Amino acid sequence: MSRRTGRPSYLAAPPAKRQRTRTWIVAAAAAAVLVAAPAGGLVGHAVGRPDPTEANVAKLRQADAERDAQQIVELTELAHRTGAELAPIIRAVRQDAEAGRTPERAQVDKWQQTMQRLIAQFADPPSGMTATNVARGGLRSAVDQAAVAVDSVALALTGPTAGRADRMQLAARQATLAVTTWSVAATQLDQVNIDAGQGHQHVHLDVGDVEGALGPDGSAEGAGG
Repeated sequence: MSRRTGRPSYLAAPPAKRQRTRTWIVAAAAAAVLVAAPAGGLVGHAVGRPDPTEANVAKLRQADAERDAQQIVELTELAHRTGAELAPIIRAVRQDAEAGRTPERAQVDKWQQTMQRLIAQFADPPSGMTATNVARGGLRSAVDQAAVAVDSVALALTGPTAGRADRMQLAARQATLAVTTWSVAATQLDQVNIDAGQGHQHVHLDVGDVEGALGPDGSAEGAGG
């Protein structure tokens, strides 16, 4: 108590001292707010961010599956178109070699032009799922091998008459290898169509029976999807 006024001593404190006390309290409270604010901000930021969990992973996988399904449809259509042009060339090369004859030069020139165009269709392929990439790569390899067979026929025509039949036999062997390679890729493409819900899709070459080549399984087109 103040002896002079009889009031409590804290009421008798000088105004300047009371001001300093209030200032310190306000500063301490402000510091507490500043310390707490970053933590609250981090919590809010974490809540607002996309959830990097199984839901997002599932969405990415779904998007990949949809993109690959479209690639499968496009690749199957490409295989049908390519096979329709490739099969007659392979049949002719094999038949000519078996008969011991050579085709006309003009015919071989047309075959070479066709093969160049078919090869170009497989240039710069899109990236898909592994199974789809394998099927595409197999089809492309078969087309490349068929192109080599046609080039061998062209060499047989330009070379000496002696040994021409042997060179035609070599071309026929290369054409047969193209058929067997295509058949493996076609079987793979059939399976990826089934897995994608498209059902059976058969793109095997119509060249007759070829030893070592896989044929279609006999299921109806579109069945099993």
